[in-house]
Amino acid sequence: MTTGGGEAIPSITDATLADVVTNGIWDGAGLNPSPAVLAVARTLLAALQGETVGELPEELAGEMADVRRRATVGLPRIQSGEISLSALSIKLNDGAPHPVVIVPAGWSPYGWLPFMYSYISLALRGYHVLAYTPRGLGTPGWLSTSDGFVDVAGPNDWADGSKVIDYAQDLFAPTRVGFLGESYGSGISQLVAAHDPEHRVDAVVALSTWGNLATSLYDNGTRHLKAARLLMEYTGGEPQEKFDPETYQLFDGFLNGADPEDVVAWGTERSPETYVDLTNEHGIPTFISNTWHESLFPARSMVETFARLTVPKRLNMWIGDHGAPEGAGLVGLPVGVPFPGLRTPMQEAYAWLDHHLLGVANGVETAPEVNNQVMFTYGTAPVLGGSNRITVPARREPCLSWGEVTSHSEAWYLTGTGGTGDGALTEKPTPGWTRDFTAGGLTTATAMDDIMKTGQKEWFGNPKGYEPAKFERSQLLVWSTEPLNGQDGVARRIRGTTTVRLAVRSTAEAATLVAYLFDIAPDGTAQIITHEPFTASDLTPDVERAVEWQLQPAAYDLLADHRLALVVNSRDQLYGFTGTDGSTTTISSPSDGEARLYLPLG
Repeated sequence: MTTGGGEAIPSITDATLADVVTNGIWDGAGLNPSPAVLAVARTLLAALQGETVGELPEELAGEMADVRRRATVGLPRIQSGEISLSALSIKLNDGAPHPVVIVPAGWSPYGWLPFMYSYISLALRGYHVLAYTPRGLGTPGWLSTSDGFVDVAGPNDWADGSKVIDYAQDLFAPTRVGFLGESYGSGISQLVAAHDPEHRVDAVVALSTWGNLATSLYDNGTRHLKAARLLMEYTGGEPQEKFDPETYQLFDGFLNGADPEDVVAWGTERSPETYVDLTNEHGIPTFISNTWHESLFPARSMVETFARLTVPKRLNMWIGDHGAPEGAGLVGLPVGVPFPGLRTPMQEAYAWLDHHLLGVANGVETAPEVNNQVMFTYGTAPVLGGSNRITVPARREPCLSWGEVTSHSEAWYLTGTGGTGDGALTEKPTPGWTRDFTAGGLTTATAMDDIMKTGQKEWFGNPKGYEPAKFERSQLLVWSTEPLNGQDGVARRIRGTTTVRLAVRSTAEAATLVAYLFDIAPDGTAQIITHEPFTASDLTPDVERAVEWQLQPAAYDLLADHRLALVVNSRDQLYGFTGTDGSTTTISSPSDGEARLYLPLG
């Protein structure tokens, strides 16, 4: 027995599902789903179509039988202009009225296929389901592949979304229409809801989403090259074949140093932030789930977009990176869930739809707008292989709004070199110092080892460790506090967006600075709290320029007797480097003020 991709249909055991919830949904450092994810999806699709499949866990087999008994499954092609979109439909057959949940696929060579379990879950909750692959995505020959060129959530995708709603209305006659999307599908969900000419979308769930696509690719004068390359490489074909010539040239130029102005305009058009007024005008209830260490769509612009919404809204922030918190709930869960809290991200997403589409009084109507998981506050126990498993879920903090996350801030002033060779973070200004380093080299002070993969490990209880004593001092600068004290074993409750202000000059005409905020434990090991790059262009060599930029938001408890450290280098694998290899970058206190770190506290 084979699937549309020609592979044999595998059996699924609890061990298969445990692989997903132990190792995450991503394979390697790209956007490819793991082999376990694809194995689960292919088998569920075959079973849903009534094909004979191998072994299934008892609970999952019962769910599959229930859906087959209650619903009709189809694999339609939905026409939108001259192209057709691959889709999967699940139509409940009880004759009662039901809402529909439309699910645009994420950015994947496999289109709608990987998240089969979520479609089954939605049907069992009482929804018609219509999943589809946005135009251009998918591997040639797979049934989940759509026609056309990838539009990257542009106007063609908005129009396609409205055509999909048309199809859903004809097929299901739904009582209400909701959209649920992960990653790429989450941005499309928000944009279709804002632009549908008939205002037919009644609720949106956006998981691992973006607020501003332009700043996800280019912010603070810095190119986010790793994210852009992933967009180019994981569509299911060669970039020249998947993008129209204009879009391909735009991306190729951006990756190779062309003026980013066109990419900024292009990304702004594809940003939910640009159309917040339309979302507010249409009153679309919007649920957003994101992660603190999001590597594709950094959280700050998404949080800023969320703050501007005046509709019923919810923001959940989690430990980890892109797709990690929701992944297992989208793909499939074993009976014995490996750690407490694993189901929560998707349970709360479904509860949002249940309230706004089914009218269920489930507490959504009284829940606070924001719920932040505090980084690494989980309890863990060691397992074979040297890793940890979560035994107690990380603490979550509800807030009435994002504005209440930060209650106050404090300033830490940067100093010159101390007795250790590093600078200090002190409570009083220290003017008149300079420090320099050699620019252009990668260092062990880095945001992550692998895009998305490092954050997956965080979500599962294994945050990356650092050894600041081994940081390459010739290629970066370090400032740190003395060990800090506080109440109840917590020295600082870091909540919100940290700001860095300093002066820079270079022997080159441009300088990229990457700022990292670390928690250093008494034993000298460290964990990353947040980071963000900044590029100062058009510098006059050896002339000082004052710069200030915000790091990504965070919720982090710095424990008593730990030190807070700021590290600045010139290069991180996530970002483009603008400058000259081997040039000298000098950091100092600005002549019109002080070099300082503004730390948000809650």
